[in-house]
Amino acid sequence: MKVKKILKRIGLVVAILVVILVVWQFELVSYGLMQLRGQLRVVNQSVSLQEFLSDSTTTVNQKKKVELIIDVKAFAFDKLGINYSENYSTIFDQKGKPSMYVVTACDPYAFKPRIWKFPVVGGFPYKGFFVREKAVEEAKRIKEEELLDVGLRTAGGWSTLGWFKDPVLSNMLNRSEGDLASLIIHELTHGTLFVKDSVTFNENLASFIGDRGAIMFLESKYGVGSKEVENFKAKNKDEELFKIYMLKSAKKLDSLYQAMIDFEVERKKQLKTDMITRVMIDFDDVKFESDRYEGYFDDFTPNNTFFMSLLRYNSQQDILESELENKFGGNLLKYLEHLKSLYPSL
Repeated sequence: MKVKKILKRIGLVVAILVVILVVWQFELVSYGLMQLRGQLRVVNQSVSLQEFLSDSTTTVNQKKKVELIIDVKAFAFDKLGINYSENYSTIFDQKGKPSMYVVTACDPYAFKPRIWKFPVVGGFPYKGFFVREKAVEEAKRIKEEELLDVGLRTAGGWSTLGWFKDPVLSNMLNRSEGDLASLIIHELTHGTLFVKDSVTFNENLASFIGDRGAIMFLESKYGVGSKEVENFKAKNKDEELFKIYMLKSAKKLDSLYQAMIDFEVERKKQLKTDMITRVMIDFDDVKFESDRYEGYFDDFTPNNTFFMSLLRYNSQQDILESELENKFGGNLLKYLEHLKSLYPSL
């Protein structure tokens, strides 16, 4: 009887603590449950890659891309120092639709992102939603109530950092070989090394390892200097030109924002508009090798979330490149092993 009373009291205390947590952090708990439902739906509706390959409705091209993913994973584990995991051993059919929507927000006159705080993993400058309407609602609320620049985009992939077995998303199979290899290695890097409250480092590192690793994979498959490798490098060259131009533009905007801290809001708005307009006009003078970026700004005008995203994923690439070449002789495996020993990961 005494044990039963103790257990009842413990249960009552736990129940009270849960109620307090829900009341205190209602929005966070509600969001967590919503995301959990969305993630479980994706996981539960995924099938193994082998089942997908044996399905009579799977196209030849889709089979080639799935086989590529299997090969990329093996290469990443064996040659790049990526930690082994069961991620991307299943696939979720998106039926051609986005699976996740990402909201970002930023101070309109400074490159200061809004940070969402989460237990264990820390702060993130973005917030994901499986339901588009919820993402639109959040973006609208932040814009109207917090008066911030807001961005809303779809996610081509994401990592749950080991909480779930991440599936391949069927839309990934529409990517080229090099892009798909880079994406898979990018997300596997997150599962290997993810430093709490260091999103810019994490995303820069994953992008760096992803692109470098994709080239190494293509070279191992097709040979150094092969058409497949050179085509991927040519595509990356245009992407690099794009990033260089946008990062320079972000630097100019940052200088403008610092110079007009004490200006009236209307003056700030006009100066910001003028500079972003100039960025869009001068973009036409960038000499790309392909037509990939032709008419890039025809359908939208960038705000601070656009530039912050570029900074988040690309601002530290030169630092990573320098460390890789100067300290590790270009050996990506040794470099990643060093980073894993240097930083505590979630």
